[in-house]
Amino acid sequence: MYLMRIGPPGAEKPVVRVDDTHYVDVSDVTPDFDERFFAAGGPALLAERVATGERRAFAGERIGAPIARPHQILCIGLNYSDHAAETGQAVPDEPILFTKPPNTLIGPYDDVRIPRGSTKPDWEVELGIVIGRRTSYLDSVEEAGAAIAGYCVVNDVSERAFQMERGGQWSKGKSAETFNPAGPWLVTPDEIADVRNLGMWLDVSGTRRQTGSTATMIFDPYFLVHHLSQFMVLEPGDLINTGTPPGVGMGHKPQIWLQPGDVMELGIDGLGSQRQRVVGPR
Repeated sequence: MYLMRIGPPGAEKPVVRVDDTHYVDVSDVTPDFDERFFAAGGPALLAERVATGERRAFAGERIGAPIARPHQILCIGLNYSDHAAETGQAVPDEPILFTKPPNTLIGPYDDVRIPRGSTKPDWEVELGIVIGRRTSYLDSVEEAGAAIAGYCVVNDVSERAFQMERGGQWSKGKSAETFNPAGPWLVTPDEIADVRNLGMWLDVSGTRRQTGSTATMIFDPYFLVHHLSQFMVLEPGDLINTGTPPGVGMGHKPQIWLQPGDVMELGIDGLGSQRQRVVGPR
């Protein structure tokens, strides 16, 4: 199942994509794809409605993030060994964790805004995991699959000067408005043959900058959910950004940074693609 939210910012309605041109409106079943929806059973609630509901044609509606604002956005750093190498950092022994504010979440085609004082804005195509039920202290990695509602494309936009040169945790460079495009849809696990073997790519203004695969993750999605559950309670609808493959602007020689007018296009096999225009500060 492919869950989407369409409509103006703050007024999106939940729908299920049935093919490239049609969807079923499920707002009569749930007002949104939010914590309450996932806690009550999530996509399983929609099967009958999707099977019998009216197919409507997409008509150029804005596509929002596939989930409502989550309780938290958790992020994993340096989760690809080749990305760690390009940034000159050691491969971690266990997942590096930082957070992004939930208000960074935007739709997959919304503009990304460079923050004031920025000198080194950067891109990161990532696999996003959405949690499907309240989860803590999982006993095994094998249990983690049952806690996952689905997967989506994420762009973990970063400001490297804020992140690396301003002291403190990485969150300083990850938390500006618009820094977490997600979508276009949330794909349920049954639609994905192997989440640990999905091709990933990102272009900036027509030039390929990132090419990778979830096959080269250091810590796979199931390990990450199990690991995080040992330190915190994961709530239904929480989003986990799982790290990026090589090719970020910081890793190029010479380094390359986003500029107003640039266009980022990115995608993951089976999960769809995104396109964001970069705009200047307010």
